[in-house]
Amino acid sequence: MLRIAGSIHTGQIPAYDALRVLSTGGNLTQLGEALAGYGRIFKTLHVLTFVDDEPYRRQIKGMRNLNEGRHNLARHVFHGRRGELHRAYHEGMEDQLGALGLVLNCITLWNTLYLDLALAGLRAQGYQVLDEDVARLSPYVRHHIRVHGHYTFTLPDLGGCTYRPLRDPDAGDDM
Repeated sequence: MLRIAGSIHTGQIPAYDALRVLSTGGNLTQLGEALAGYGRIFKTLHVLTFVDDEPYRRQIKGMRNLNEGRHNLARHVFHGRRGELHRAYHEGMEDQLGALGLVLNCITLWNTLYLDLALAGLRAQGYQVLDEDVARLSPYVRHHIRVHGHYTFTLPDLGGCTYRPLRDPDAGDDM
């Protein structure tokens, strides 16, 4: 097993050749079975740790929620054809998914900058902002993103400011 891992790591053999050697005719060889059994040890340890260790469960849940938030934002943005790619792998599909990733990164950056500005503004106005609440904020909010309609790409006149002004926290939600 170490020789196979070392050979793949050093580039002596490609990973697909190693997989081809480990299974013949769709069945694993003895070495393939040994590697599969070795992998099951770590899966079992992970499951036992997950069951027994509450902080570990919370950490996994937090990572899962973060990924779910990003996927929900992607589905919201990628609204054409209900967010599905209907064709098998074709030319241009990577471009479409790459563009979606770029848009998601732009939205995340925008949201992060304005969340930071909003929190700084609230603190400057004397509002109590708890760190526990800030830790739960997500850069994947999307209620302010309109995916239908007309778009303009001209820069607004911000009057010499870098960012557009924030709304008054005491004013009601009009969105």
